[in-house]
Amino acid sequence: MLERLQQLLAQSGLRVSQAQAEQLVELVALLNKWNKAYNLTSVRDPGAMLVRHIMDSLVVSPYLQGQRFIDVGTGPGLPGLPLAIINPDKQFILLDSLGKRIRFIRMAVHHLGLSNVEAVQSRVEDFQPEQKFDGVISRAFASLDDMLGWCAHLPTAEGQFLALKGQYPEQELAALPAHLELHRVYPLTVPEQEGDRHLVVIKQASH
Repeated sequence: MLERLQQLLAQSGLRVSQAQAEQLVELVALLNKWNKAYNLTSVRDPGAMLVRHIMDSLVVSPYLQGQRFIDVGTGPGLPGLPLAIINPDKQFILLDSLGKRIRFIRMAVHHLGLSNVEAVQSRVEDFQPEQKFDGVISRAFASLDDMLGWCAHLPTAEGQFLALKGQYPEQELAALPAHLELHRVYPLTVPEQEGDRHLVVIKQASH
């Protein structure tokens, strides 16, 4: 498994230490084990999890600017946990409204010895952080419109919204509210994954 991950990482050009790679493989093992009881993901095969969950999360890493990030609707901690593993210098809050997901994340954080992750059970619109975030990340959120509406109170004035999307979301971007502007859309390459992946970066419009 570790060897397979190393091959995928080599294809992606991401730099990950041996210890971090071992943590990522351990995370897949935990996901696979808990998935049987908790039904955390529809992906059942650990090999497929490496590509569709771990690599799909890690490719966002080069675009993280700042120190504090929140992963909204994190599910079983994706992309937050993989990103936290390879960015130990950054802080991550992983937010989800489902208790079983948050329980899994807390167990994984403890098991992997991560000190830069906090799991919070809450609906995003009810969550009031003490400190705002440099980046608001979402991977499986309904629509861009919903994400920007429900998460409007989370970023700092300079903070960014980072939305992981499949195809280029042309129509959604055409409907951006006036106080926000599209910063960039980055095409992402996930080794061995079919279909398009894009990272949409949105920030407050500068007036």
